[in-house]
Amino acid sequence: MYLGIDLGTSAVKTVLVDDAQRVIASESRLLATASPQSGYYEQDPAQWIDATFATLDALKASHADALAAVRGIGLSGQMHGATLLDSSLRPLRPCILWNDGRAAAECRILEQRWPALRAVTGNKAMAGFTAPKLLWIATHESEIFAATKLVLLPKAYLRLVLSGEAIEDVSDASGSLWLDAARRDWSDAALAATGLSRDHMPRLVEGCAPATTLRSELARRWGMARPPIIAGGAGDNPAGAVGIGAIEPGTAFVSLGTSGALLAPTNRIAANPDRVVHTFCHAIPGMWIQAGAILSAASCLAWAARLFGVTEAELLAPLGARPQAPSPVSFLPYLAGERTPHDDPAVRGMLDGLSHGTDRGEIVQAVLEGVAFALADCRDVLADAGIAIAEADVIGGGSRSPYWLAVLAGVLNIPIHRFAGGETGAAFGAARLGRLAVTGEAIAAVCTRPQRVETFEPDAGLADAYAERLPAWRELYRPRH
Repeated sequence: MYLGIDLGTSAVKTVLVDDAQRVIASESRLLATASPQSGYYEQDPAQWIDATFATLDALKASHADALAAVRGIGLSGQMHGATLLDSSLRPLRPCILWNDGRAAAECRILEQRWPALRAVTGNKAMAGFTAPKLLWIATHESEIFAATKLVLLPKAYLRLVLSGEAIEDVSDASGSLWLDAARRDWSDAALAATGLSRDHMPRLVEGCAPATTLRSELARRWGMARPPIIAGGAGDNPAGAVGIGAIEPGTAFVSLGTSGALLAPTNRIAANPDRVVHTFCHAIPGMWIQAGAILSAASCLAWAARLFGVTEAELLAPLGARPQAPSPVSFLPYLAGERTPHDDPAVRGMLDGLSHGTDRGEIVQAVLEGVAFALADCRDVLADAGIAIAEADVIGGGSRSPYWLAVLAGVLNIPIHRFAGGETGAAFGAARLGRLAVTGEAIAAVCTRPQRVETFEPDAGLADAYAERLPAWRELYRPRH
């Protein structure tokens, strides 16, 4: 038995997976995000621990024998968050999240201080990454910066609590701007540019490598026969790639979670930081992931549901199975700013084309189309880096909506494939990494591709209509910085 724990933005999801790679049970607990002012997003690390422990307590109550047999644990997590710890390894402040835009000015300072940043990290300095957040802390919360002894990403903090050791995997570390992407090691020059050193960083491991073990008292709490090994794990999207077997060049997938991304594994770095393509180490040794990322995806649908006072399912139900034509309304999904291709944390969303005759369905369709158009931007910048995408799998909560996947197939004009259980892809991928850390099996033997349950082929007429609409949609963007 193996556990996969995904520390997401909206929830912690934990899955229990058997030796035949069947999900025996799953539990999740919601997380709350605070926004102290516009563009600021934070979470209390204590709630990550409470939510994780609650999922494991629930699994003990419902599947005690299976939990007792767990041999390995894999962790996946939201990337880029800055969790600052003092000398007693206690959080000094709430974690600044991946979608926080406060450090835009610090990005410019960082690139001036370290001109080699893009060449070494494969990324452009953006407010969502971790390093600029530390420059912001140094300027605006200098006492906290001075007291900081350790900087951890969210899942590394969870691992610290579970094991007592500060360890990070290279895929998650790639999103910090402190990692030399080619060498898969911390960059001393990057750390120095933010006033830090390796002493402030956790030890690095590969995602499928054994990293540490669960504390013995926690193993006893959950009735485990012996403390399981904890793998290096992965950032949420690399873990999702492992979960769907996207471990080779030529594969691609769309993540429709709180945020969104179009991702392609590669066996070489194909960086395009000037167009805001992200370069991350994969959770698989010797592999990388190139990605276009958008800050709001399924969260846009959640926003619309709050706006209309109904559930997301109630919003989607009247739309039917597939769109017949583009909505007359256009939506920019920049509710928390945007990364690819604009790198603009100040931009905000927009509804355009409203009239007295506009109904709820047209607005909801526009929301789904706006996210898909933003992913088309990601497709095009990946193409500029030499990565052509002919088809894509889809994971994340948004993958539950057939209508949305039909929209996505039409906008991208490629087949879109859905898996059973695709919404738990990151947690399942984490469980696979936990297994690899224990057994040392061949990666390809474990990270197989699950069976696709449905393929959404693009409708030629609809794809043409979306292609005609896309340039006008792009014209709606206006920089605010």
